[in-house]
Amino acid sequence: MTLDPWRSRAAATVSTLLAGLVLAGTVAGPVAVAAAGPEAAASDRAGASAAGRCSAAVSLTGYSDALDGTTFQGVPVSGLSALGVTGRGDVLALSDRSALFTLGQRSHRPERVVRLAAPDGSTLDSEGLAVDGDGTVWVSSETGPRVLHLAADGSVLGELEVPAALRVAPVGRAQENASFEGLTLSADRKVLLAADEASLSGDADGVVRFQTWTRPDASSSFSPGPQLAYRADPGLGVSEVLLAPDGRLVVLERGYLPAYGNTVRLYLVDPHLADGRAHDVSGTAELSQDDDAVLGKQLLADLVTCPSGGARAQQQQANPLLDNVEGMALVGADGDRLRLLLVSDDNGRPSQTTRLLDLVVRLPAAHR
Repeated sequence: MTLDPWRSRAAATVSTLLAGLVLAGTVAGPVAVAAAGPEAAASDRAGASAAGRCSAAVSLTGYSDALDGTTFQGVPVSGLSALGVTGRGDVLALSDRSALFTLGQRSHRPERVVRLAAPDGSTLDSEGLAVDGDGTVWVSSETGPRVLHLAADGSVLGELEVPAALRVAPVGRAQENASFEGLTLSADRKVLLAADEASLSGDADGVVRFQTWTRPDASSSFSPGPQLAYRADPGLGVSEVLLAPDGRLVVLERGYLPAYGNTVRLYLVDPHLADGRAHDVSGTAELSQDDDAVLGKQLLADLVTCPSGGARAQQQQANPLLDNVEGMALVGADGDRLRLLLVSDDNGRPSQTTRLLDLVVRLPAAHR
């Protein structure tokens, strides 16, 4: 599939982007083309450490703690909740304190920081980031929630309409600190999608809503589009979403239990946005667990099965590689083979780690 220009340039810089990562164990070879489900993840657990594989579809190729506990120009490089890739291949990292860092291509060290604010000066809780082809960015904030369009210098260019039900209670039905956690832009730049972290009041527990905005072309304005329903695993919330070049959606779910640590899972869903078969639930007042409109999902990997590669954790973890993973970006694509960069949010706590994870994902064949 032909990628848009900024994604094509990003793909060309993959080797450069990975040069600054500390390799974790053996660099994985080609990932087998196979559909990954819970059974596949379980069967791969024993061989994951030796092969560098997390599952049949996902391999860990490296990790880096270079950002952990650092500051840049007096701003803590902490609370990182989202990642993006610019047209020249730089990685953008967004903190929930609304600092937008530009990371160097080789070192992944900060080279620039921009402080973000709402046009009325109110505080943002920035959680989602999408880089547009013209160098501007889209940022979602759980305060409101809001989706802002920003220039490279942080100035506000506009704001998208958010349906009333998705606003935080008591104005709407969203839970405080659990609304727009993820944000992604399609490869053709015609669809922007924001993902709620948790269910709206009145919807079944674990059934969350994804709001889309669509435009006829990249130079036009966005208008509210279909609203989708997705079911997160029990005890987990949606922390990030990524529209792959073929239009399918990679969903990052995560949760935490003190006696176990973090659970981080990658799922694949087909929202059918391109073919017009999306199930729009914007008119459905309350969603049930067995609602036919809820998107089906396919497990790509439970990251507890990844090799730890010598990583250390400051708190209880079933796999010391893991922490509170919240951000995910596409840094390269070659057909069904994606390179993803993930980041964990340390919540400003010394017991947690700001860590970059580099993954290779081989998407299973689409059935449409």
